[in-house]
Amino acid sequence: MKTITVVLVLLCVLSAAAQTPSPATDVSAADIQAFLKALPRGEVSDKPIRVVDVGGYRVGVYGVYRPKASVQEAIMHETAVTEVYQMLDGAGTLITGGNLVDTWRDPAVKNSVKGKRIEGGVSRRMVKGDVVIIPGRLPHWWSNLEGDITYLIIRPDPAGKLPLK
Repeated sequence: MKTITVVLVLLCVLSAAAQTPSPATDVSAADIQAFLKALPRGEVSDKPIRVVDVGGYRVGVYGVYRPKASVQEAIMHETAVTEVYQMLDGAGTLITGGNLVDTWRDPAVKNSVKGKRIEGGVSRRMVKGDVVIIPGRLPHWWSNLEGDITYLIIRPDPAGKLPLK
């Protein structure tokens, strides 16, 4: 009887722990600005500011800097990771959907296919403050940058593969 009681108490504690939400994670505007300011300026930089486990999956906040002079390759991630872009500075044309043209696999970018461009798809001009939600497995491409751009990406990761930071 004592063993059964101990097991039941342990199960109740574990059940309560499983239902306890993860703590909130703060990423302040000052943290974001300092992070973005430190990104290299001569190349495309897409780096994690924070990646946290939120109880069964992960969510990442990334800072991205894209210089106008860089080559803008189209990409399609082969996972269910959705990306939410929020433009912080600059303007450009983002195309989503359609078909990748002249594809290849870049060993530096796992689970993704790249292309020189997209044919078809939906074109939209993005400016400071705009947000777009790009589902996993949907091709996307900055077809035109009007200048250097900076944006945040929020990446919910249901498979929990993003490295914690």
